[in-house]
Amino acid sequence: MKRRRKQQAPLWHPRHWPAWLGVGLMRVAGHLPYSWVLRLGPWAGRIYAFLAPRRREIARINIDRCFPERSESWRKALLKSHFENLGIALLEVPFAWWAPRRRCEGRPGGFGEIHGLEHLQAAVARGKGVLLLSAHFNSPELSGRLLGRRVPFVALYRRANSPVMERVIRRARGQLLEQVERRDLRNLLRALKAGKVVWYAVDQNCSRRQAVFVDFFGIPAATNPAAARLARLTGAAVVPFHAVRRWDGKGYDLHLEPAWEGFPSGDLEADTRRINQLVERWARRVPEQYLWIHRRFRTRPRASDPPFYSRK
Repeated sequence: MKRRRKQQAPLWHPRHWPAWLGVGLMRVAGHLPYSWVLRLGPWAGRIYAFLAPRRREIARINIDRCFPERSESWRKALLKSHFENLGIALLEVPFAWWAPRRRCEGRPGGFGEIHGLEHLQAAVARGKGVLLLSAHFNSPELSGRLLGRRVPFVALYRRANSPVMERVIRRARGQLLEQVERRDLRNLLRALKAGKVVWYAVDQNCSRRQAVFVDFFGIPAATNPAAARLARLTGAAVVPFHAVRRWDGKGYDLHLEPAWEGFPSGDLEADTRRINQLVERWARRVPEQYLWIHRRFRTRPRASDPPFYSRK
């Protein structure tokens, strides 16, 4: 006997009203001056750290284990600064989605600068697609908006748990860029083979079955080798990209590096190690702007290994 599929409540159903209230507050935040985002963001980050002790503990463990050579006071200061930067990033999301163009890209002096755009343009000119190799730093929404105005690209995304947020996110991002669900391999390959640019963040934990274990900050990390496999299947160029929030509050510096030579090399472990070394280099440069609340080392090399994170 077939089990009936649970019918999803329509978006106007009362169970979704709290989500719609949250969206309304986000719309308001999206029209705040950016100077307010910078002032209120650190407070939002401190509140988040207080309300999410589990995430605070994950970030503390990551920082302690990744920077054992630094003093305890330095690591505590980084933990505090990380959540303050995370608060700014959270408020930048609605700003990126709904701030009028004249207040973002059209402001005097711009909202930052793109460095190395010629590297991406040269890779696109090859006509075989481009993997825009990225990682989780600050707000990918805002840096994506700034880059997307110059070079159209496809963004891989994870489907939201809330159907309200799924609709809002797809509509907000859809004004600027094409989106492909991260498990939709067929459309991902189709985009690359059509010569498109695909934004691909490579620094999240993955299952032991998928993983290649290579060091990240000297710790074996379960790393998805898909970037090398996609480049091999499609012939796509691989262009590293990361964005750094400026200290003076005047937007971002977007850095595009030259397309990698000799990638993939045919050695999957060496290729995956190269990716982790790239992300580590970026994270050491601006550690407060990296996403330390992610359980990057959750999957251990052996199932019998003790858990990396406490089970509090």
